[in-house]
Amino acid sequence: MGIFKFVLRRLAFGLGALIAISAAIFFVTQGLPADPAKTILGRDATPENLEALRAVLGLDRPLLSQYFGWLADVVRGDFGTSFTTQMSVSTYLGPRFGNSLFIMLVGTILSIPISLILGGYMALKRDSLFDTSSSFTTLVFAALPEFVMGTGLIVIFATTVFQWFPAVVFLEEGAAPWTNPMGVVLPITTLVLGCIPYVSRTMRASMVEVLESDYIEMARLKGVSERNVLLRHAFPNALGPVFQVSALNIAYLVGGAVIVERLFNYPGVGSALTDAIRVRDLPVIQFLSLLIGGVYVLTNLVADVATVLVTPRLRTTLK
Repeated sequence: MGIFKFVLRRLAFGLGALIAISAAIFFVTQGLPADPAKTILGRDATPENLEALRAVLGLDRPLLSQYFGWLADVVRGDFGTSFTTQMSVSTYLGPRFGNSLFIMLVGTILSIPISLILGGYMALKRDSLFDTSSSFTTLVFAALPEFVMGTGLIVIFATTVFQWFPAVVFLEEGAAPWTNPMGVVLPITTLVLGCIPYVSRTMRASMVEVLESDYIEMARLKGVSERNVLLRHAFPNALGPVFQVSALNIAYLVGGAVIVERLFNYPGVGSALTDAIRVRDLPVIQFLSLLIGGVYVLTNLVADVATVLVTPRLRTTLK
């Protein structure tokens, strides 16, 4: 019952955060120095046509009324119409959303297990050559921006040193990304290398702390095998902080995909967001910004619940 109340409380906080995010997104984007009516009709539009289109778009209403109208449409699943393509936002972004979801899912599936294994092994081999070199390497990768890592991968594996993979992704209109597996290797690798340092270093720190705790020492004194100590006692209790960092990294994949997709010419929502910002396509900007914010809230909510479920000490406090 305590966990149920905890989940309801976190859901309420998440809903409040989403409302605050939606308000910030709407009022900031509406403040951009651009006139949507001019974007649609062009520079040669007459003042009369501009005023008529502003009335059709509802831009002549008070700003607060526009916000509540937009929020109500979003709740109903109507995300507006793109100013540049004149297509509904959901129709325009549908294929791109699938492309981005593919590389983010693959990046998550690869990075999380690798990070947990690497971080746990670093903790077991604490202060060894492997631990020292791995800590230094992950620190270097953590300091590198995504576009630097991506550019380095292009130089090494696509142009100067080796020519194993294409430098940019070529996808035909409507084609699924897995139809070009060689093309998505470098974008996915860039995302994975961006996630591993944070999760693995957090896992190492958490595992070291757990291995030095009293209950682990007591389990060893009782004759519990080292395998059971690690798998049944140390590893589950070390996962709490890791879930929080993993949630942030999954959310990072959404934001990091903006840079990675642009770098590799990958047709996803990241490249759509940069294009929309360039031409001031407000409905696309607002929807994608809200989507990224929603992913942050959702992943943190799941991480909070998962942390309680896998940590015996936290479960006890909620009973």
